[in-house]
Amino acid sequence: MASLKETKTRIASVKSTLQITSAMKMVAAAKLHRAQLAIAGMAPYQEKLYEIQQNLLADGSVRKSIDSPLLAGGGSRRVAIVAFSSNSSLCGGFNATAVKSLLGELDALAQQGLSHADIDFYPVGRKVAEAARKIGLAARANASHLLDKPAYEPAAELAGQLIESFEKGEVGRVVLLYNHYKSNASQPPVRETWLPLSLPESAGIDLGDDLIVEPGRQEVLEALLPKVLRLKIYTVLLDSSAAEHAARTVAMQLASDNADELLEQLTLEYNKRRQQAITSELLDIVGGSLA
Repeated sequence: MASLKETKTRIASVKSTLQITSAMKMVAAAKLHRAQLAIAGMAPYQEKLYEIQQNLLADGSVRKSIDSPLLAGGGSRRVAIVAFSSNSSLCGGFNATAVKSLLGELDALAQQGLSHADIDFYPVGRKVAEAARKIGLAARANASHLLDKPAYEPAAELAGQLIESFEKGEVGRVVLLYNHYKSNASQPPVRETWLPLSLPESAGIDLGDDLIVEPGRQEVLEALLPKVLRLKIYTVLLDSSAAEHAARTVAMQLASDNADELLEQLTLEYNKRRQQAITSELLDIVGGSLA
């Protein structure tokens, strides 16, 4: 059984840990709030551009006239994987889920006859980069720095590299793996095929002459495709960042609750043992005086 001194030391240690977890929770909550504001400002814009793009692609005449490599799968068997995680730990199962998604995608590609040599890997997060390194998957370019301060320009630069690689035929597919911020308590994994672009099912419709598009539907669509792709990478970056901060906020809240509970138990134990020690000393004093 622990002595009074050992129990007191444990109480001090738990109090110190509680201060750290509480501070980390506050920091993560503040970062989550900023990420939520960024998503609220960017997501509607990206979604509206995507809606315009899909409406134009649904026009049969536009689809027949446009000739973009972004709409057709490349001839290469190679696949580019962009996997998002965090740069640090202490965020619950966030990174474990990201790594599991990557391993699941690699297993699926292996069943298609693709090895690590057939994959261009772009990690956005040190944790997923470290996990990939352990299994022998080399990164073509490490984009973990994007998480330090999510911004459009660096994300668009990564998107430009991927688009160029796809247009040159170096890869035939580009897949995004990330955790989606659904709520503070839920960050489910998401797999999306970023390239080639998916065509809407309602092909062959005619938008009519009431919709005026200048300088022309084909020209607007050709300019819109890469813009939507770049914005998608940025919104995914914001989404993954928000999911990370949400996971860390919840993890630190749970850690703080556990520390509070443990502190209460240790304090109760310390008080009981202290009372027993005092009672024992009083009995010794009384016994000595009666002797």
